Amino acid sequence: MRAILTVQNFASDIVVTLWTPTFVGIFIAVVAYALWPRNKSTFDAAARLPLSED
Repeated sequence: MRAILTVQNFASDIVVTLWTPTFVGIFIAVVAYALWPRNKSTFDAAARLPLSED
């Protein structure tokens, strides 16, 4: 039996091999940026912003 190459199989292979590792890398970069100690003061100031009066 011969394997049939369909558009769905091709698209699925592309997603698994290219996009999934790319998005995992982007996610790890965002989490590392958010948890980096140097950015703590910036995030603390942004957290207090809704409570401040203009």
